[in-house]
Amino acid sequence: MNTTAVSSPRVFLSPLPARHTPLLAELDRWVAQGWLRALDRSFAAFLSQQAPDADPLLILGAALASHQLGRGHACLDLRAALADAVQALSMPPEGVARDTPEGMPTPTPPSTLLAGVTLAKWNKALRHPALVAAGPGATPLVHAGDRLYLRRYWQYEISVSEAIARRVAMPTPSAAPEAQAGLAAALDALFERRDGAATDWQKIACAIAVKQSFSIITGGPGTGKTTTVVRLLAVLLHLALSTDDGTARRLRIRLAAPTGKAAARLNESIAGAVARLPLDGLPDAEALRASIPTEVTTVHRLLGSRPDTRHFRHNARNPLPLDLLVLDEASMLDLEMMASVFAALPPHARLILLGDKDQLASVEAGAVLGDLCARADAGHYSVDTAAWLQAVTGEFFDPELCDAKGTPLDQAVVKLRVSHRFSAQSGIGQLAEAVNAGNDFAVQRTFDKPYPDVSRQWPVDDATLRRLVVDGAPEGFAGQGRGRVEHGNRQVAPPVGYRHYLTLMRERQPKIDAPQPDFDAWAQEVLTAYGQFQLLCALRSGPQGVEGLNLRIAALLRAEGLLEGEHGGWYPGRPVLVTRNDYGLGLMNGDVGVTLSLPTTLPSDPHPRWTLRVAFATGDGKGGIHWVLPSRLRSVETVFAMTVHKSQGSEFTHTALLLPERPSPIVTRELVYTGITRARHWFTLAAAPEVLRTAIARRVDRVGGLAARLGGLRAVET
Repeated sequence: MNTTAVSSPRVFLSPLPARHTPLLAELDRWVAQGWLRALDRSFAAFLSQQAPDADPLLILGAALASHQLGRGHACLDLRAALADAVQALSMPPEGVARDTPEGMPTPTPPSTLLAGVTLAKWNKALRHPALVAAGPGATPLVHAGDRLYLRRYWQYEISVSEAIARRVAMPTPSAAPEAQAGLAAALDALFERRDGAATDWQKIACAIAVKQSFSIITGGPGTGKTTTVVRLLAVLLHLALSTDDGTARRLRIRLAAPTGKAAARLNESIAGAVARLPLDGLPDAEALRASIPTEVTTVHRLLGSRPDTRHFRHNARNPLPLDLLVLDEASMLDLEMMASVFAALPPHARLILLGDKDQLASVEAGAVLGDLCARADAGHYSVDTAAWLQAVTGEFFDPELCDAKGTPLDQAVVKLRVSHRFSAQSGIGQLAEAVNAGNDFAVQRTFDKPYPDVSRQWPVDDATLRRLVVDGAPEGFAGQGRGRVEHGNRQVAPPVGYRHYLTLMRERQPKIDAPQPDFDAWAQEVLTAYGQFQLLCALRSGPQGVEGLNLRIAALLRAEGLLEGEHGGWYPGRPVLVTRNDYGLGLMNGDVGVTLSLPTTLPSDPHPRWTLRVAFATGDGKGGIHWVLPSRLRSVETVFAMTVHKSQGSEFTHTALLLPERPSPIVTRELVYTGITRARHWFTLAAAPEVLRTAIARRVDRVGGLAARLGGLRAVET
């Protein structure tokens, strides 16, 4: 029994209304149990102070609506909460029960508290003009249909949906009939005609994005999202350079991603794709190649973060100086951030979103990309759209993807449907597809076949964990992973664990008197080697969460003689993950560095001595290294184990996914799919069959009204 009493913070000096005292006391018990956040209880108490006459059901609804934000939902669905009250709370958090603090009564389950409450009764209780409005106003809550919002998030939904509606209805010069021939010629020059072959969805995606002021290109790993957007930029720049008035020659393009890691990865991909662009068929080839931007920034840096505020330097009053914005890894963008992006866009600017709609949604509230792409699988293209695409691309697609009632948003979304990374012989591709479809039989068949690039480890005891994280457990793969080749008969290195980078770190370290470029090159080698393996998990806390696993893995590596002892928490080889943007150091949330020994000379001692520095890749595609003193890193954590959420935007040669021993609400189909698709060549699953089966049957269902608002856009006339 936990003997530590837990209480919610008190921030109000005046007494709480007697009408609300029993409810607020119950909320205290929920906070102590871990079902509710102290912040949510404080919000309820604040509203109680502001409106002592409010119905307790209103105060309860406000606490639950606040709590939903912390769980990624934009609002509280009243109907769903009455049907299953447990789903409106974190019960228990991350699947781990918490003892009731000594001296505090056992909390009343929410189902008991809501027993006998009907939807009509709850809706009636929300009629309080000082606290709740049905739309615009100054009240802290908005009651829209059967949803209860904190006003800020209701406003985000409204602004995002209205911005998208305006942009999908906005004509672009490239869509004009007189521009059709030039667009068709540019597309033919960039995309090889493949008569009788499968539909070239990359070419279709380019055409759609040229036609629209707002567009989305979605697709799984290896479907060519980056290749597509580089060719799209080439088309737009070519059309701009071909105009007579010269205004479009000043086309200003910016590229951004949610995290530093995602930005660095896109930077490298864009640079490579630009170098490979087939521009020979265009008259302005060299000018085009030089005009395509390769620098990628984070969304926060693009908008101009203001420290300690939610606001940005660029907004509706100070829009971004650009004509086209490309946002990669858009599944990671939450509702608030997307509203900030739209607010900062100039009215004339294009916005293109790239991302995998089936990945995990953002950590913060909202599932914007998922809502926008909810109908992408079935296409829903109008007859006019299909005819226009055929005219400018020469491509035909399945008539079943046409829909006379397709909405304007449907015409702006393209799903890339062919993976160029994973062939039919790839277990990673087959496993990801089976998980995404929720097909447990196909999942089991993938492991039974077996495919050469997937393996399963279970149970995960200390010996199994050691084999996996130290050497990558290659015995789980056919032929221990030797002899595999990929495109062009290039040999694929066998799967490895963390021994690989730690051994390279020790054996390749330059001598203490070596020049700095040698240490930069060594650090780049170590960082590349570190990316050969990554252990992912679902939880943060507990023995199978990142906190417990990082301690266990460090101990295992020390037992193998691969790590030294700690010095104030730091040691050579310690990998760290940046958890908060640090603009002073030039580090972004998601950046990964490795601690290394670097020679330093002090003014008082001319002889160099070894000191610890953390090496980060500069992320500019040039292979530079940014060295940082450990003492300057305030927001980092050890990253032998990483949550799947934190891994988004990253890719590892060998990825291992460890699921908890028991089913958890945190472990969903999207989490497993995202973990699998972080693997480039090798994937190991460490999970009990029943846990995996439960996970792929459970989908993330973010509560919000954005999808309904977007679905309400007027249908396309055909």
